[in-house]
Amino acid sequence: MGQTYHRTFIVCATLVALFSLSLMSGMLHGQDTGTKAQGPPPVPVQVAPVIQDTVSEQITLVGTTEAIARSMVAAEVSGLVEDFPVREGDFVKKGQVLVRLRATDVLIRLKAATATKDKVRAKLVFAEKELARYRELKDTDSIAARKYDEALYSQQSLEQELLGAEAQIELLKDELQKKTVLAPFAGYVAKEHTQVGELLPVGGPREVVTLVDLGQIRITVDVPERYAVKLVTQSPVRVLVASLSDEPFIAKISAILPEGDPNARTFPVRVTLPNPDFKIKSGMEVRATFDLGTKKNALLVPKDAIVTAGANRLVFVVASDVVQPVPVTVTGYYDGNVAVEGAINPGDRVVIRGNERLRPGQPVEILK
Repeated sequence: MGQTYHRTFIVCATLVALFSLSLMSGMLHGQDTGTKAQGPPPVPVQVAPVIQDTVSEQITLVGTTEAIARSMVAAEVSGLVEDFPVREGDFVKKGQVLVRLRATDVLIRLKAATATKDKVRAKLVFAEKELARYRELKDTDSIAARKYDEALYSQQSLEQELLGAEAQIELLKDELQKKTVLAPFAGYVAKEHTQVGELLPVGGPREVVTLVDLGQIRITVDVPERYAVKLVTQSPVRVLVASLSDEPFIAKISAILPEGDPNARTFPVRVTLPNPDFKIKSGMEVRATFDLGTKKNALLVPKDAIVTAGANRLVFVVASDVVQPVPVTVTGYYDGNVAVEGAINPGDRVVIRGNERLRPGQPVEILK
């Protein structure tokens, strides 16, 4: 009886333990199932199709920026530097004062020349009155013709003397104006060549500052001969200044120089780029992309589909409402589209909005 009771107790205890384990396993399984069922919500995105089209072949080359205008501004006259209000790096407007030279001697000579002019003018007024009086007497034969001729000569001589005095005054005013050196165009002071108290000598170098105009930038690109013959002036060029932006600027070919490097077989191509905010500085490296005119088939995606990951670029392709990253190589830029090469096909849908934080295999919700 005791053994039977003991055996029954063990069986019951075992059943209770198995039931508890089964219950716990069911609860844990239910939790796992619930967790998997919840999952991350789909990310809302916008997509666009990959298209195939005929585009111009392009070539990308490295160039260097330089100021469209660079001038070593000099004084036209000699003199002692009395005022030098600008410094290297300053931006100056057209007509702004760069240097003032001492003009005391010119002012004194101008004052003397003005007094001489006034004196000659007074003599001329008297001579004109005398001439008028002698003319009346001559008409009545009251004086000799010689007297009238002398009065006429005196009046004409004083007229010429007055013209000479006025010319001298104009010369002195011009010299006085040249004592102030003004900026010939708006730009930056790149270098100072004088200081207050320095004498700009007669017949010697009278440089004041080096002034550069960054309102427009000129880019020089050495283009290989086989590509240079395909370029046309005024055609658009995409210019990428990597230190400033990932977005290219739109410029134009301003000139294709007729003389190239016979050793490298390259020809300098000038590209002009507006720079209204002066962000682009002289001496920066750029990558210029030229359209060569020849056509090719290419896969095009909107530029917003390109995601930069370090030195690599990729697009997110949507299939069955799930995204997968596909590495691509950019081969050209065409308006708002980018020509790419990679494991994508025409008609594939690529994400153009909401692709900044996507992960491989992430579910998405496509917005209309």
